[in-house]
Amino acid sequence: MRLLLVEDDDHVAAALVAVLGRHGFQVRHARSGSEALDALVPDGAEPYRVVLLDLGLPDRDGFEVCSRIRDRSGVPVIMVTARADTRSRIHGLNLGADDYVTKPYDMGELLARIHAVARRSGTPAASAGRPAAEPAAADSAPADPLAARGVEIDRERRRVTVEGREVPLTRKEFDLLALLAQHPGVVYRREQIFSEVWRSGWEGNGRTLEVHVASLRAKLALPALVETVRGVGYRLVAEPPAGIVPETESSR
Repeated sequence: MRLLLVEDDDHVAAALVAVLGRHGFQVRHARSGSEALDALVPDGAEPYRVVLLDLGLPDRDGFEVCSRIRDRSGVPVIMVTARADTRSRIHGLNLGADDYVTKPYDMGELLARIHAVARRSGTPAASAGRPAAEPAAADSAPADPLAARGVEIDRERRRVTVEGREVPLTRKEFDLLALLAQHPGVVYRREQIFSEVWRSGWEGNGRTLEVHVASLRAKLALPALVETVRGVGYRLVAEPPAGIVPETESSR
């Protein structure tokens, strides 16, 4: 599993590369934002599965680097920085970072967070500190139930098609659909959805989730695919019962 480490401090980077290497990762070290962006240009090698991004870079701010990465790639980004203030954390997550870890950090926690973002993006991390026979959560997600609706989710390329037609989704819309599709029919609580997709708390953000669900239904042209469970959350209905129309946001 290849990682891209963006860190201008050679001593910090050397220690991190050594530890990650012992856990089965192949790490490329970029010392600047420009070097990191150049490293993401496809070269025929195995793509990077996670980017560990420091914010204090010598040539440009890490927030700008994250934004540029997100413009060109769906690779998961974990910001690893000494900036511990809430405003920086929120700004980083809003720019598209998948996680935000503050220094100093526990190495075990960082490894766990790498596994977590890899699972959410459909990236297996079997070789990195876990038994090879243990599947990543996203890889064990059932794919067949959606076939009846003509929906295909390509987690690696972050693409969704309906009856062969590609449907352009925002990053959060894709993450929301991929989460619900892990277990069709299972109700995901609003709190859980926000924790997994937005990496934040549910309180005060209810309208945000409703808007994303409504947009997802409209783009897929399958309003019954995502069902509202009143007072609880949402679930994906691969094959709705005949004659039953699931509740939509407009009917609430």
